[in-house]
Amino acid sequence: MKSVEPAHAAPPGPEQTPSATTVKSARSTRSARPGRKNRDWLHGLLMSAPAVFGLILFVGVPFGYAVVLSFYNVRLGSPLAPSFFGLEQYRRLFTDPDMSGPFLRALLNNLTFAAVVVPVQTALALALAILLNRKLKAIGLFRSLFFMPVVFPMALVAVIWRLILARSDQGMLNSALNAVSLGNWGAFDWLGDGATAMASIIVLSIWQGVGFQMVILLAGLQQIPGELYEAAQLDRASRWQRFRHVTLPGIRGTLVFVAMLTSVLSFRVFDQVYVLVRGGGLNEEATRTVMYQAVTTAFDQNNIGQASAITVVFFLIVVVLTLIQRRVVRPGNED
Repeated sequence: MKSVEPAHAAPPGPEQTPSATTVKSARSTRSARPGRKNRDWLHGLLMSAPAVFGLILFVGVPFGYAVVLSFYNVRLGSPLAPSFFGLEQYRRLFTDPDMSGPFLRALLNNLTFAAVVVPVQTALALALAILLNRKLKAIGLFRSLFFMPVVFPMALVAVIWRLILARSDQGMLNSALNAVSLGNWGAFDWLGDGATAMASIIVLSIWQGVGFQMVILLAGLQQIPGELYEAAQLDRASRWQRFRHVTLPGIRGTLVFVAMLTSVLSFRVFDQVYVLVRGGGLNEEATRTVMYQAVTTAFDQNNIGQASAITVVFFLIVVVLTLIQRRVVRPGNED
């Protein structure tokens, strides 16, 4: 039997042999990549320079100055020069009953406010975004109506809600409840009662801020390809299944951003508390926040050093809570 020897591989033809020009081009491309990355980094730095400069000028410098002032005994209007206190302001903040009591109560009010506002406002904003993500006539008008409270200043919103929640029979909420109950509802002090004061601030804040989160989530919903919903309908997925397996994964990053933004804003609550305490009969003890405590300590008690210590401690607490929240809600693709 005649054996068949395997054929030898043919030598590479001209089209298979890399030319000197190709090799040179590849080498030049590899050598150009670091230069291109450096240029991109420089361009990014130049474009972000105004924002970074503003952040340092209006946030970094004042915070650094507050850290310095927290180590001194500084009084507004005092003829005495500031004296170095070291960590005395921080010690008093946690050990002196006259200072630690109001501060810890304010911190608890802040945490309570955030624990309610963040999930409720985020969920309500998502529901409104889904409701308004439709192709209907005059849909732009409805979106504008829901977004309109965001345009109003918080001071104006607080004045409006002061009229709604007024303690007298002329208060809008008391009048409505009196009409519904056929005259059996009497006047109730919504802002002055300790059981409803914080709830009133929470409702006011959600009403004013939910439109902003709604717009962000609406933009995220409009980025989800419609083919995914069509494929889900072909698979006979229910509305809940489409929401769970198409909508939520599609806006996960946007939802995380909205939750973190709402958390930061909820810790900054001050305007509505200050306006309603000063002119609306709001229960100060039940609604005092850390920012309100810092402002009143600085300008009512003239104690700038103690107010600076409050802001520094509160800043560190907010940073820690934000990092924890970021870790908990981190998308799985970032691990």
